[in-house]
Parts: sequence; structure tokens; C-alpha cells
Amino acid sequence: MYGGSRGDVGPMTEADAEREIEGLMKRDYVWVIDAGSFIGHVRLDRVDLNDRRASIAIGIADASRLGQGLGSQAIALVQGYAFNSLRLHRLSLRVVAYNRRAIRAYEKCGFVIEGREREAALVDGEWHDDVIMGILDREHASMLLQR
Repeated sequence: MYGGSRGDVGPMTEADAEREIEGLMKRDYVWVIDAGSFIGHVRLDRVDLNDRRASIAIGIADASRLGQGLGSQAIALVQGYAFNSLRLHRLSLRVVAYNRRAIRAYEKCGFVIEGREREAALVDGEWHDDVIMGILDREHASMLLQR
């Protein structure tokens, strides 16, 4: 589920999915998550090839598809691309602190909590903290060796 609203998100109509995919395709580093139908996307933002870093973001649009490992699989695939093909040194992300499911998924993929930005996200009229997480290329490589 996207990190913004706490409301339930259901399956998209075909027209909604087509509109969202059309908007996503304007970005340089974005991948659609397709599990028989469009369920979300994962992307790299602020890719800096000089400093070899980027941020990663993922959104699952269909709440019924949560908890199936699809997000973790998508994150792992994009990590492989970021560290192996783009030769990045660091990936980072921000996640709303109440989104414990997402934090567990990121930790499963090797991200570590680096800090917290207090009251950084206004969600449904309430302020929430953002958790800052990151992973380095050597941590990713070490995690792969442990498997």
C-alpha cells in the first residue's frame, strides 16, 4: 500500500492502471509490479551517478496483495539493478513510521534504520514521523553471500 493514506486500497480498474502506468513511464528508473494484473510499482528517484546513490520507493496499490512477498521481491530485483548495473554505492528511503509492514520488508531486504525525522509527513490531517533507512553496496553483497 502506498505510504500516504491509511485507507484501504483495492484492485484498480484497467483504465486506472493504464493511466498510472502511463504516468510512471515518464520516469527514467521505474518498474511495474505485475502479478497477473497491475498491482503497483517500484522506482529509483534522485539517481546520482556521480555520488553513486539513489532513493528507492515502492507502492502496492491493491491491499489484498500485501503480505505475499511481492514488494520484497520487487525491492530485491531493483537493488540488484542499482548495485550491479548502475554500480551505486548507496540506496536510501523514507517510510512513514506507522507503516511497520513496509519497515519489516525493507529490513528483510537489508535496509537499516539510520534515523527518524519527526512530524515530517502530513497524512490524513495528522503529522507522523518518517523513518530514514539505507543500505550500502557492501551490505547488499554480504547479504547475498549469506543466502
